Amino acid sequence: MGGAVSAGEDNDELIDNLKEAQYIRTELVEQAFRAIDRADYYLEEFKDNAYKDLAWKHGNIHLSAPCIYSEVMEALDLQPGLSFLNLGSGTGYLSSMVGLILGPFGVNHGVELHSDVIEYAKQKLDFFIKTSDSFDKFEFCEPSFVTGNCLEISPDCTQYDRVYCGAGVQKEHEDYMKNLLKVGGILVMPLEEKLTKITRTGPSAWETKKILAVSFAPLIQPNHADSGKSRLVHLPPVAVRSLQDLARIAIRGTIKKIIHQETMSKTGNGLKNPPRFKRRRVRHRRMETIVFLDKEVFASRISSPSDDNNNSEDIEEERQEEEETKPSELKPDPPVNFLREKVLSLPLPDPLKYYLLYYREK
Repeated sequence: MGGAVSAGEDNDELIDNLKEAQYIRTELVEQAFRAIDRADYYLEEFKDNAYKDLAWKHGNIHLSAPCIYSEVMEALDLQPGLSFLNLGSGTGYLSSMVGLILGPFGVNHGVELHSDVIEYAKQKLDFFIKTSDSFDKFEFCEPSFVTGNCLEISPDCTQYDRVYCGAGVQKEHEDYMKNLLKVGGILVMPLEEKLTKITRTGPSAWETKKILAVSFAPLIQPNHADSGKSRLVHLPPVAVRSLQDLARIAIRGTIKKIIHQETMSKTGNGLKNPPRFKRRRVRHRRMETIVFLDKEVFASRISSPSDDNNNSEDIEEERQEEEETKPSELKPDPPVNFLREKVLSLPLPDPLKYYLLYYREK
């Protein structure tokens, strides 16, 4: 069994393949996927598999297949300023991508059963904020993670605009999940072997859409054998940002606008430059279903009768394309972090510059 799309050589090629296969369909989702390198969420010894469209699991650490995350991100219909709850937040990979879209005035919470995974997620989040140049291209809604069973969320918790559950939901828990939503909110979860999108259209009204056939491991039921009492999960409070934080957001936003205006004046119409490299040819694969084995999601494919005939032709054509483009290919220059350069050039005390840059290492 293979992935729903071809393996990529790097994160950008993986995203190219997901777009080609129509798993990524909107610009906002594409930008979020390109901004965060999937390999950064793998342990070092497993990074060779990061750009395959397969799930990865090591101990309690788990990442779903990229095609699953793509469908989830598209189905959530994320917008700046919304509130998001991730049930089974895992490594924080999905929560961080969501945070890039929610922006500084959104809410981004996650509940994870395993404390070691929470620690792993916090390390990966810290690494992204401190080292990734992509961080400065967005105003980020930083995720907050709490440890606990997502079936034991305190009944007095706030409701959310968007909710995702990364484990199979039994029918008896469907209403529990729905009640986490505000009116107008969207819930995405595996329900009865289908990735399902549920929109709350009124206090007691819902619209349901089946997205994709999947098979996830079921939610772990609460265990009260030790104390006999429920261990309620209390989600982080929705706090108002400090004046200092608001000032930093406003200053960074103003600088970004100036950079954008300068870029527009230099390029004229502001259109994106054509790609410097020819994208690798992607061969279409028709996906029939998603299979979950030992908490890992795989996509099986059904070959059409013409696949075998076309395969050798595609390989030969791809080889010819690569040979044609070799002489003209140049090593790309590293991307310039214009925001960082602009902040460092301001006539401000160094501590204030570092504050505006979130004390980042790069």
